[in-house]
Amino acid sequence: MTDPRGFAAFPPQRAGARFATTWWGRSWIKAMEDTSLDQTLLRRGRAYAKTGRLGPITVSPGRIAAVAEDEYDTVVAVEQLNDAEWERLLDQVAARAGHIAALLDRDMPHELVADAEDAAVPLLPSVGDLTPECSCPDWGHPCVHAAALCYQASWLLDADPFVLLLMRGRGERELIEALQRRGTPRAEPSAGAAGTPAAEAFAAGVPPLPEPPPFEVVFTAPALEPGPGVDVAALAALAALAASAAARARELLLRGRLPDLTPRQDHVRLAADHGLDAGVGADAVEAWRYGGADGLDVLETSWSPPSHDLARAQARLEAAWEDAVPPAIRAWRNRWTLGDRQLRYGRDGRWYPFDRRGGEWWPAGPPERDPAALMG
Repeated sequence: MTDPRGFAAFPPQRAGARFATTWWGRSWIKAMEDTSLDQTLLRRGRAYAKTGRLGPITVSPGRIAAVAEDEYDTVVAVEQLNDAEWERLLDQVAARAGHIAALLDRDMPHELVADAEDAAVPLLPSVGDLTPECSCPDWGHPCVHAAALCYQASWLLDADPFVLLLMRGRGERELIEALQRRGTPRAEPSAGAAGTPAAEAFAAGVPPLPEPPPFEVVFTAPALEPGPGVDVAALAALAALAASAAARARELLLRGRLPDLTPRQDHVRLAADHGLDAGVGADAVEAWRYGGADGLDVLETSWSPPSHDLARAQARLEAAWEDAVPPAIRAWRNRWTLGDRQLRYGRDGRWYPFDRRGGEWWPAGPPERDPAALMG
């Protein structure tokens, strides 16, 4: 039987405190928010989650629960995986040593979720997987208390992805034991003389090779002394190109593919990652370092996002200020200006901060799903 886990109540948080800094924590919040039909209740739930009025949280297979300050019993039911799905998931985890190491390091790699999806195992929740219940008289779905519980649960998921696996039905100790059993060869009963006849062994064919071990080698270009007549700048550029090629080869080995980049994006990548002067502009280099191709796109282009995305972002900004008056927003397409800071909404669903320098807007930090997190 899988034991539940208890977590102490979260103390009051500052107004701009972020929910879900990991990608799997953000997926959890998205599953809850996509189910909701009332943005006002979500905004109130975010504010309630920061007040410290929810009691300790209990996580067990298929549910998370807490008691609100008003003595309301709040539960969020989570769809559990069945036995067949668990077997397929364990097959995927056991097949790659990197998956086990990442989980033990409290990380949820994208590759593990992708492998689980290939095996028809819905590891991350989606619309319909979360069912909120509360003893309060609010008919919202979810109500303020259940929404607050989901937002606080994202902090637990950030710290430990095994919390998500426990919600799906099995705890950390049970999973580790199951993986250890899979890693132990089973002893087959022997009949007659020890060993396998040569004809039988050759008839069995060649078994497939195991997955390659995690590739953790980082290429460092050697320091080369220029010979007579060799341009020093050209030699430095050659070293940068060699380092870039090695990094791309490593990414290809790890992921099996490389992102498609335009010539402009590749020039900016070389300048940002390897210091290769390609005349692309210092602002473009900063944008790439903060957000890659998506960060560069936000710097150089504007677009008109869906209205519901903007409405959700505005509700999050208002919730961050709780009872205070939020700063005025001057909005144009995907660009919101709030005083000396500008937030730009990317096509990847994240907000990118910009600060004014010499009359121009410059990238000012990494992106966030929650625009309020960029206003601290």
